[in-house]
Amino acid sequence: MPTTPATGLGTMIRTWRDRLPPSAAGLPVARGRRATGLRREELAELAGVSVDYVVRLEQGRATTPSPSVVAALARALHLSTAERDHLYRLARLAPPAPGVIPDHLPPGVQRVLTRLADVPVAVFAADWSLLWWNRGWAALVGDPSPAPSRLRNFARDRFPVDGTPPCLALWPVTETDRDATDAAVVSDLRRATGRFPQDERLARLVRRLLAGNERFAALWATGEVAAHREDHKSIDHPTVGPVEVDCDVLTDGDSDLKIVILTAAPGSEDESKVQLAAVTGPPATAPARAD
Repeated sequence: MPTTPATGLGTMIRTWRDRLPPSAAGLPVARGRRATGLRREELAELAGVSVDYVVRLEQGRATTPSPSVVAALARALHLSTAERDHLYRLARLAPPAPGVIPDHLPPGVQRVLTRLADVPVAVFAADWSLLWWNRGWAALVGDPSPAPSRLRNFARDRFPVDGTPPCLALWPVTETDRDATDAAVVSDLRRATGRFPQDERLARLVRRLLAGNERFAALWATGEVAAHREDHKSIDHPTVGPVEVDCDVLTDGDSDLKIVILTAAPGSEDESKVQLAAVTGPPATAPARAD
């Protein structure tokens, strides 16, 4: 059945935008605000697209967004799985099939993440593609939004190919045991290939890393299968100085979403630095990386 203006892509995006209060999306609510839902510029920021593109989508002047844009809009609008699939079909795209890594954040997960406030949190897909991060994460590690979404992948940063610079952490981040972290990421990717055998994005990533990074290829050859759960990191922050944090990785059910949380010891100087970084925000420009 053909869509009508009342049921088309633009109308549905606008309807879902109007129903989502900014507080549910983790945005501050100013006094005297008239809009009960998200403004167009807020949806654009959350989805990582331009305001003009949101306008064109809602006005029906853009009707074929890419799969990555549709996935980002579904996350930003806190759509249910059924609503996400409907959005894909309105965009003339097939919804994600079984055996393919889901990039969707269920509304319940979104609500939990919002309640974490300024605790630095990011969410990665099963192939370590970055899906979502909060302001605390951007302030402590650096804002990854300028990088193209296809490059926002922790494994790509971890095992560079052809000198590709990292784009997730904008200043140096080191681990207590780098070798153990490298092995954990590789074994976790191998685990993902078993869970999502039909995912071409994952297969393409593994092929690229095997062909272009000797360290990755050597670790892959061990055949280890495991999940990456925890770590301890030192962040050389350009404003507040070195910060020591614990990194815990929580996994969300069958989708294998990885919720990465950075915390410092309660009452420590590092905790104060994390809080200060959240207040000051990331520097306007990232310093050149030594690594």
